[in-house]
Amino acid sequence: MAIRNVRRLGEFRGTLVLVGAGKMGSAMLDGWLGRGLDPKKITVIEPQPVKAVKALARRGVKLNPKNKIGAASAIVIAVKPQSAPEALPPLARYIDKATLVLSIMAGRTIGFLEKSLPAGTAIVRAMPNTPAAIGRGISVAVANAKISKRHRKQASDLLAAIGKVEWVLDEALMDAVTALSGSGPAYIFLLAECMARAGVAAGLPPDLATRLACETVAGSAELLHRSDIDAATLRQNVTSPGGTTAAALEVLMGPGGFDQLLTQAIDAATRRSRDLAG
Repeated sequence: MAIRNVRRLGEFRGTLVLVGAGKMGSAMLDGWLGRGLDPKKITVIEPQPVKAVKALARRGVKLNPKNKIGAASAIVIAVKPQSAPEALPPLARYIDKATLVLSIMAGRTIGFLEKSLPAGTAIVRAMPNTPAAIGRGISVAVANAKISKRHRKQASDLLAAIGKVEWVLDEALMDAVTALSGSGPAYIFLLAECMARAGVAAGLPPDLATRLACETVAGSAELLHRSDIDAATLRQNVTSPGGTTAAALEVLMGPGGFDQLLTQAIDAATRRSRDLAG
């Protein structure tokens, strides 16, 4: 079951180190602060911080501190995967037996992290997605054998600040997770693009077609989010026998349609995730 993003972080103890404050790292940072985490407990390591991150220093966030801060309660690694070989070894100075390391790097396995960090480090690997920027993301997490109940709760709390959280036991599932929810927002955005172009082809002015497509996708997603009814039933409720929706769905659900294309697309993304992981 998903964990809803209702937890407060005001009682977080120790230091939280964020390594990498790009789009996803910054989204998490905003979520933590919004959930009541004391800025003075946060250290950000980011060679090229944007203005918004620099401004947080005035609130107490430590940005690229020169002095040693000691062992952290938790370290969140949000750098690009290709930067990992250089970014991980220096983190040893912040790690002791009580430290949680939470990685959101795509494709970097727990095995890779264990080889790059001190022996015995408690590690959680997670895959969030871009709706995290508005607190509506979903993250899937998997842990190594060193994780305690406290570490697990701590990881859940940190991830829940940007959306819902699911846990899996088998790390091999993370490739499919990456393909479905990690890459999934791009599929939805493409749907909106294609609907707008189809509207123009049907004779609508481009601006109107774009507005209709975007609002329809956003509104339908919100209806699905709020409803207790599953997606298939919601689709059926919109479809009158012999009507316009039925005519469209006959094409979309026919041979080579939506189902087949998305299955192929997610399979391709899953295989690519495995390739990137080595």
